[in-house]
Amino acid sequence: MLTTITALTPVFLLIVMGYALKRRGWVTDTFWAPAERITYYLFFPALLISAGMRANLSGEQVWPMALSLFCATFIVALAAIALKPVLGLKDAAFTSFFQGAIRPNTYVGVSVALLMYGDAGVALLSIAILAVVPMVNLIAVPVLVRWGDAHAEARTPQKAAPEIARNPLVLACLIGFGLNALGVGLPPVIGPLLNILGSAALPIALLAVGAGLDLPDLKANAVTAAQASALKLIALPALTWMLAAAQGVSGLPFQMAVLYACLSGSASSYVLAREMGGDAPLMAGIITATTLAAMVTMALWLVAAG
Repeated sequence: MLTTITALTPVFLLIVMGYALKRRGWVTDTFWAPAERITYYLFFPALLISAGMRANLSGEQVWPMALSLFCATFIVALAAIALKPVLGLKDAAFTSFFQGAIRPNTYVGVSVALLMYGDAGVALLSIAILAVVPMVNLIAVPVLVRWGDAHAEARTPQKAAPEIARNPLVLACLIGFGLNALGVGLPPVIGPLLNILGSAALPIALLAVGAGLDLPDLKANAVTAAQASALKLIALPALTWMLAAAQGVSGLPFQMAVLYACLSGSASSYVLAREMGGDAPLMAGIITATTLAAMVTMALWLVAAG
């Protein structure tokens, strides 16, 4: 337990530092959007390409791990929709509840995987990204189209698929695994360059996660944020655990499946809520709630997973 908490503490301290930097005004507001953009399009893809190239894709537990995450996430998404009549939420608020229940913060996951498990952990988490990220984006958009207060320029399911195909994190995973399968190495300069770029991903991404926390929105939406957090941080990892164990997944693949399932809510959910008529303040509150609660629940899940 102490080892896990010690390993997770730097991750959450960086998130707290990001919150402090934002609220104290030590870093101007104009910094955060470009920092998130360069992390999303450059630093994290570099890290994922490097890890994917070094991944061992021949392990018999890799694909059952991915299947357990895919199925668990899809089941929780269906459960969230089934709960809509009893939640008493307005349509736009429900779309934010839905996103908060299923969309993971990949930045935090990759950071924890690298710090605690090294390149092998990041490589397995890359497979988790491929299993979950395209699916949660594809199902979130129709929910927002159906229940969000959409405007004329809002995205549609038909537009979502090409956007997912251009997702830099998904593309980076595919490039890394593709080069791995082909046995093609990178030129001497490119490999070290990717390693240097990848090393910048963790601090900037985690600081940006902290800068995005919004305590007033959490306070105003505490009940719904708690309900979404229960699905995201308890139900989803528990279901993933059961499905992975039923398929005989164990060791590091099992730990990475549980890790990816118990991540806090994705910060990109706020952007989608704002674009497509979701309840953006509620979404900010849910992201904040899951991020703060995950400081405890993530440690508990990882200790339980071994």
